[in-house]
Amino acid sequence: MCRKSSFAPVVSPDARLLILGSLPGERSLAAKRYYAHPRNRFWHLIGRVIDVDLKALDYDRRLAALLKGGVGLWDTVASARRAGSLDSAMRQTEANPLAALVRKLPELRAVGFNGKAAARIGVPQLAETTLPLIVLPSSSPANASMPLAEKEKLWAPLREFLV
Repeated sequence: MCRKSSFAPVVSPDARLLILGSLPGERSLAAKRYYAHPRNRFWHLIGRVIDVDLKALDYDRRLAALLKGGVGLWDTVASARRAGSLDSAMRQTEANPLAALVRKLPELRAVGFNGKAAARIGVPQLAETTLPLIVLPSSSPANASMPLAEKEKLWAPLREFLV
């Protein structure tokens, strides 16, 4: 079981919403891109929040659209030992310095956690903030039991933090 590491955060100082995943999966690590698995619904879900068809854009333009929309992106786990891509397989996790990042984002209005594993690791680190901490259903293909329409409904309220 090898140690896997997260990517650098994608944020700008005027970010109003920060979305935190757990740790990139195998496809994302191989591509060196957030949410690279073709069945991961992240780009669809966050695209609906910012009202941009992110799936139609190449990766760099997706990131630019997120930043323009006031959304930052990172992971709660800096590194972990993990075979495969499942969060349940993570061992010896080391957390990213989330509180330090949040302190550098003066316009931040909320933090969304993309799945329960991200929330389990990230919420305790940000418990001292006054920010809303929102646990979202995971966009991962491993969370296929929840219909996409239900995920869309639960992600949609993030819009209020961007206006």
